[in-house]
Amino acid sequence: MKWAGALAVLGLLALPLTLSSYALTIFIFIFFYAFLGQAWNIVGGYAGQLSAGHAAFVGIGGYTAAMLSIEHGVTPWIGMFAGAVLAGALGALIGYLGFRFGLRGFYFVLLTVAFAEVCRILVSNIDAVGGALGLYITFTGNPRHFQFQDQRAYYYIALALMLLATGIAALIERRRFGIYLRAIREDEMAAEAAGVDAFRYKMFAMIVSSSLTGLGGTFYAFYLFSLQPNTVFGIPLSVEIIIRPIIGGTGTLVGPILGSFILTPLGELSRHYLGQSGLHGAHLVAYGLLLIAVVLFLPNGAYPWLRARFRR
Repeated sequence: MKWAGALAVLGLLALPLTLSSYALTIFIFIFFYAFLGQAWNIVGGYAGQLSAGHAAFVGIGGYTAAMLSIEHGVTPWIGMFAGAVLAGALGALIGYLGFRFGLRGFYFVLLTVAFAEVCRILVSNIDAVGGALGLYITFTGNPRHFQFQDQRAYYYIALALMLLATGIAALIERRRFGIYLRAIREDEMAAEAAGVDAFRYKMFAMIVSSSLTGLGGTFYAFYLFSLQPNTVFGIPLSVEIIIRPIIGGTGTLVGPILGSFILTPLGELSRHYLGQSGLHGAHLVAYGLLLIAVVLFLPNGAYPWLRARFRR
């Protein structure tokens, strides 16, 4: 497995030399959404706490880095860590309110959605951060400003983010921390009866997950050069983050990556080809059909099914 992973990484490192500009863009989104899905997987997959408001952390990270760069000239390479800290603080607040008061299932989902909506409304009404029109970042092509003339630079940064989140998830999975999270996911009351401090470990998982997601907000802002509150804090982005681990397999290391390799090209190609034919929103229909198929035939996701077939 390790050799296969190393060969895959080497192949991905060499791949940009053969890709067209459009294919390169698709791979950038594959890696980026795999990174966000892996970050969500730490709290949603391993700990079983279903957050549907992770877009809030992307927005906090992106707006923090963008404002520091625009208003104070702070390079996004530093601002991204400030954004990660603020996103982690918001995650800690949400986690404390949810876990301290014992919110589970749909109640925790509603709490996370509510915080994302509060962030969206606040940012939309604060003129200092662009208001409802959002922020627009001037392209300079200066690497100090997290901007590059060559698309391959974004490719390698997105790949590095995906590998970073996967490495952190692997460390968690192989340590006692990961064992406790899985025990909490399967039966929280039984885990607490066995001596596991469920509140503490769920808080750790939420902070790590939200901080990583906030780190990705900088990439989102300086790759797309704009931030709109309705987009970056909206439920659709949270769904984009969640659906990849669900398709690939929640609570597994490979699941979010596999889910992103399945969904991102499907979404981009269907949007490109079906959108030209006048069938607007057809990619959402394709998403829905695929999700229905996974729920019906692969309830644990694609990776557990493939792993079982290879073992057999």
